[in-house]
Amino acid sequence: MTKQRLEGISFFEKNLTLWVVLCMVVGVLIGKFLPEVPETLSRFEYAKVSIPIAVLIWLMIYPMMMKVDFASVKDVGRNPTGLYVTWIANWLIKPFSMFGIAAFFFYVVFSAFIPPDLAKQYLAGAVILGAAPCTAMVFVWSHLTRGNPAYTVVQVATNDLIILIAFTPIVALLLGIGGISIPWDTLFLSVVLFVVIPLAGGSATRHYVIKHKGKDYFINTFLPKFSNITIGGLLLTLVLIFSFQGEVILSNPFHIVLIAIPLILQTIFIFFLAYFGCLKCRLSHDIAAPAGMIGASNFFELAVAVAITLFGAASPVVLVTIVGVLVEVPLMLALVKYANRTRHWFPADN
Repeated sequence: MTKQRLEGISFFEKNLTLWVVLCMVVGVLIGKFLPEVPETLSRFEYAKVSIPIAVLIWLMIYPMMMKVDFASVKDVGRNPTGLYVTWIANWLIKPFSMFGIAAFFFYVVFSAFIPPDLAKQYLAGAVILGAAPCTAMVFVWSHLTRGNPAYTVVQVATNDLIILIAFTPIVALLLGIGGISIPWDTLFLSVVLFVVIPLAGGSATRHYVIKHKGKDYFINTFLPKFSNITIGGLLLTLVLIFSFQGEVILSNPFHIVLIAIPLILQTIFIFFLAYFGCLKCRLSHDIAAPAGMIGASNFFELAVAVAITLFGAASPVVLVTIVGVLVEVPLMLALVKYANRTRHWFPADN
């Protein structure tokens, strides 16, 4: 991948896997040698929601929601085929294929290494991760594949609208099939806290700034101010989570590798499903590449937030969503490289 190709991804984003590993080490050390830190922070919660972690998660999600242009939804009818591929891959296939792949590996392939009770919790984490298609980082992946920016915005905007309606019932259905108790009130609360509120706030901020300063100022000056805040919020959240997860990780370090395997296979499967679906529909590459990227990557910030809210920061369920963060960036960069190499398979870009 050339230097020019990477100009759309910041230094912190490009090395996100490294920062996640460092956060894991720092967090585990804090949990091991300074246990009073996570013990004290765990006391600050409301309705099972950790207030310190909730604040950090808002720092992650809010800037991302400001990027979503709901005004673009009015253009959906102009070229809907790519959207159909995205919606089908993200909502009719991805959550269920994640459930199937994860259940097969955790209960069958890795049964000698993962006890059934722990496998059930790992499956819950995979389900939550699989039901949250990418919202923010897809703008980076789209840029790196020279995707159609206007169409990518429509794909993301419609996905966010679907999340409001479909995320809760899909997660509840699959958790129920997996034999996991569903705290409905907490599930709804997590969606309100980490989707509805930041989405409404981000949309209001976007409208206000564009109205008073113009769209060019909003995109080129205002939004870049928040890029490091988003990554900083993510990294601080991970340090806290890993401080809660220290005992789980130290007792099962090999499980991180085991968890990563089905997550990687699921990512590759969904990417190729959407990518080649667009190819069969004779869509241009600047639509096909972002369509594959949206399905393949995850809204891991939302997944982490919901997992923490439902099961607590020390739960193995949360560990699965964090492993998703760990593997996503290098894997997505590899898929970006593949997409760029196969551009000639598609009709000319719009």
